[in-house]
Amino acid sequence: MTEVAVAVAEDDPILESEFMKEIVKQMRTLDTCGSYDEWPVIRILAPFVLTGERKQDVSATDDPDEIIVLRVKAFYNAIASLIEKECGLRAVLMVAPIHEGSGRAVITTGKLVVMDKTLGNVHRFGFPSLSKMKDEADKLLSVALEIIGKYPGAAGM
Repeated sequence: MTEVAVAVAEDDPILESEFMKEIVKQMRTLDTCGSYDEWPVIRILAPFVLTGERKQDVSATDDPDEIIVLRVKAFYNAIASLIEKECGLRAVLMVAPIHEGSGRAVITTGKLVVMDKTLGNVHRFGFPSLSKMKDEADKLLSVALEIIGKYPGAAGM
């Protein structure tokens, strides 16, 4: 089985968090072939976990493949979706072209930029654990909601 399956049990409470449910939903939504429909949650989340050893195995040449870009979009789409759930405002993700492993992810609500993240080394996009991935998402969500609270007029409230 995958490395994540060993590190995270299928009954781990982290899998029941809103973020984990949302990222799985985003991965299934972005999968135009329907391949992920029958996959267990652990198998969908496994590629997001990149230990130091696994990162060294990833080639960082040329443009990242479309599956990696799909994961990047799913991660930030999940955050945008949680912003919508929290404050009821439409949150839109824009991913600037990712060439040679670099790009930019921006989330807006109304006329307000609530998240702006420079993406580097996208070939190796991942986290040491699902817990670290959730922590990063929670941090980005918290900052975005704080910005919306500070500038509600620009956010469209």
